[in-house]
Amino acid sequence: MKLKLFIFSLLLIATSTIQGQTEVKITFGTPPEWAPANRVETQYYYLPDIDAYYDVPSARFIYIKNGKWIRATSLPYRYRNYNLRGGNIIYLTDYRGTSPYKFHKNHKIKYPKKAHSTKVYVVKKEKKEKGKKNPKKEKNKKD
Repeated sequence: MKLKLFIFSLLLIATSTIQGQTEVKITFGTPPEWAPANRVETQYYYLPDIDAYYDVPSARFIYIKNGKWIRATSLPYRYRNYNLRGGNIIYLTDYRGTSPYKFHKNHKIKYPKKAHSTKVYVVKKEKKEKGKKNPKKEKNKKD
């Protein structure tokens, strides 16, 4: 009995002093062939021209059909002539979850449809650095 208690105590001490390292790497899947060359790792794209999303890991489009958000491997028939390579793409790098359309109203206002434009936007969280002055403001003060 004492031997079991002694061995248990040694194991407890040994496991409490062991420090482990864990590496977490998030991969979002392969971007589609129609994504721009300057691809950014992200889970979702917002396509404002057709008011839809693209889920990179599952390779599915997310769009509204009969008032509900649908996931499908292809776009609906009404977009049969839409050129994905020539459309606007917004990389939503600031969202993690399964329903990017929760912020659809914000996305629709912030990234409206733009006729004949091929701009790509990357949405990132802004980081404020304390103690740094804005060089543009400093330049304007000197002028």
